[in-house]
Amino acid sequence: MLKCRTAWKKLAPLARASSSVCRQNVRRTGLTHGRLPAQVPAARMSTAPTGGGRENQIYVLLVGATFLGGGVYAYRTLKGDQKRYQERIDEISSRPLKLNAEQPASLIELELSTVESTDTEIVPEPQAEPVAEPSPEPVAEPPPEEPSAPAPETEAAAVPSDTTEPPPDEPVVEEPVVEVPVVEEPVIEAPVVIEAPVVVEEPVVVEEPVVETPVVEAPAEETAAPAAEAVVEEEPSPPSEPSPAELTESPPPEHALEPEPEPVVESEPPAAAESPAAESPTPPPEVVVESVVESTPATAKVPSHTPYLLIGGGTASFAAARSIRARDPGAKVLIVTDEPDLPYMRPPLSKELWFSDDPSVTDTLRFKQWNGKERSIYFQPASFYISPEELEGAENGGVAVLTGKKVVHMDVRGNKVKLDDDTEISYNKCLIATGGVPRNLQVIERAGEEVMKRTTLFRKVEDFKSLDKVSRNIKSITIIGGGFLGSELACALGRRSHESDLEVIQMYPEKGNMGKVLPEYLSNWTTDKVKREGVKIISEALVKSVTCKDDKLEILLKDGRLVKTDHIVASVGLEPNVDLAKSAGLEVDSDFGGFRVNAELQARSNIWVAGDAACFYDIRLGRRRVEHHDHAVVSGRLAGENMTGANKPYWHQSMFWSDLGPDVGYEAIGIVDSSLPTVGVFAKATAKDTPRAATEKSGTGIRSESETEDTAISPVAASTPAPAVEGQRDDYGKGVIFYLRDKVVVGIILWNVFNRMPIARKIIKDGEEHADLNEVAKLFNIHED
Repeated sequence: MLKCRTAWKKLAPLARASSSVCRQNVRRTGLTHGRLPAQVPAARMSTAPTGGGRENQIYVLLVGATFLGGGVYAYRTLKGDQKRYQERIDEISSRPLKLNAEQPASLIELELSTVESTDTEIVPEPQAEPVAEPSPEPVAEPPPEEPSAPAPETEAAAVPSDTTEPPPDEPVVEEPVVEVPVVEEPVIEAPVVIEAPVVVEEPVVVEEPVVETPVVEAPAEETAAPAAEAVVEEEPSPPSEPSPAELTESPPPEHALEPEPEPVVESEPPAAAESPAAESPTPPPEVVVESVVESTPATAKVPSHTPYLLIGGGTASFAAARSIRARDPGAKVLIVTDEPDLPYMRPPLSKELWFSDDPSVTDTLRFKQWNGKERSIYFQPASFYISPEELEGAENGGVAVLTGKKVVHMDVRGNKVKLDDDTEISYNKCLIATGGVPRNLQVIERAGEEVMKRTTLFRKVEDFKSLDKVSRNIKSITIIGGGFLGSELACALGRRSHESDLEVIQMYPEKGNMGKVLPEYLSNWTTDKVKREGVKIISEALVKSVTCKDDKLEILLKDGRLVKTDHIVASVGLEPNVDLAKSAGLEVDSDFGGFRVNAELQARSNIWVAGDAACFYDIRLGRRRVEHHDHAVVSGRLAGENMTGANKPYWHQSMFWSDLGPDVGYEAIGIVDSSLPTVGVFAKATAKDTPRAATEKSGTGIRSESETEDTAISPVAASTPAPAVEGQRDDYGKGVIFYLRDKVVVGIILWNVFNRMPIARKIIKDGEEHADLNEVAKLFNIHED
């Protein structure tokens, strides 16, 4: 109140003066216009001390209080900022003093230790030099100081020369003067002082492994003597195997398959076949072959950097590598796979290989397609690839496969990965095509080790070899699962049961084979087909427990049924392999599993995902994850193109196919789910409506490789009228099944109808409603003879 009163006393004269001036102006204006001065209420304008004008007093009071408050606030703000600024300056200026107070004791001890070490380390000092050699880059000044290490006085002399620059430390005693440069350059002096005592005790033990692990000088020095010793010991083995020249002359698949008895050697022939050409200066070619074979599994031969790194050795990786090389002929591509085999196709493992008449099919891995032509499961022979150690120096680039190695950690920011042997590989661009891992039933996992030994999770070449051997030595085998893989294996093993006493049992929770995909009437027909192959079907079976008793596996179902068998094959689906998601920080889809990618199959910058592990967005059908061969081919090819800068979106509708032997097969595209409403149009089949005839026409058993290159054309509908569906209830020779969602076709199955997939793809892409699907079925020409 006192402050307000004082302010009012100062402002009141000004207010009075302004009011008097206003009255005078009003009076003059009134006289000028001929008006009486009484018309202007003078009392309202007056602020005289006699009493009137209280409103003006309040106004001035409020204005004064506002200005006063603003001034106080500004003063306090400026004062506080000045105080904080001063405190910050004091803190910054006191930092060197705090560091100097903390370090003198440690520095004095280090100096004393150096003095003592110089007296006793006159001889070991030459050994300290090789320790400094591995890290010459960070230590620029220590080399000239090392020879003068016996005299610590030289270090003290060099230190004052640097301390002349900072003047604030001059008043300090000599010891703090020494400490100031230590604060600025502790890294330079510390390693020199520490290295000396370390060399005293264990210099030799540390240096030996350091020289061996990088293998920078060892190959040049040791290839002459150690390699020769290896040849002397193992010379008898090469004559038993074909020479590299014979391997190149033989058909490509045989070259990749002859070393099959030892799966690890299978990946080594490519390096052995090409290393003699690359290292021709060496006089004995056999020595080079032996040394390469022995060094292939060694981590020292793994390239430290590759422009294109492909994680996984399946179909998607091979398709990506081929696409990268097509767009960039000089590209260097490295494929890392945990399997001992070169990239191969998986469909024949559950189809054609089981129908081969060759008793050595597990060794050759060659099979006859339904059209009678023979081929290998490997995409390319070993001569197609180059050895991993030659990749960095290859002028024209190439594709190298590093087998038997697993990527366990991924550093996305550093663009490098770590293998299971702690080897690191840096990359420019990376593709994750890790595929999936077969699921297993929890009741089997909890059953114990004995049950697990008699259970096969079918996925790889080793699984095919193991199951083929087991099926020839037991009397009963049970397949759990009624999907594509389970039904294919049931038919394949059922055919074998005709030649032996093997009992084949297939059980699943659905009512019929492939009950989750096919409509009920077609699923029942498929079940009868599987039974005719010699398979015992147990439908609507839910496994409750599995035990091993009397050298037999007893499978107890929830409805009380008991099944005894010798071996179990679990085909209950696939779990996408997303082990790298945590270390790489990649997003995993919570609904479908797999790595979430954008339209270009890119998960993050410089990282793409393809194949079974990719969860992509379908512009027509929404987000999906597909586990089929054709999707692996197309997504891998697109990822490889985008890795070279294509930036193409994934719009392809992938297809899949399944063959129940050479006589019944189907191809499907889109969403094929038995829970959706379906419309089927069937016709009588002929001799050409079989998988055997389809492969004879296309020339390949892997139908997706030939059909994915085709584009949909405008089909011409057949003029023959479609027979009624009711007349074909018991004989589904060939036909088309449409899957509908909101009256729009979202999926199509071509039952024993082949080479028509581009038409089906176009129908789904259009996304239109069709009033009569019988007319749409005519586009596939199913009624032609």
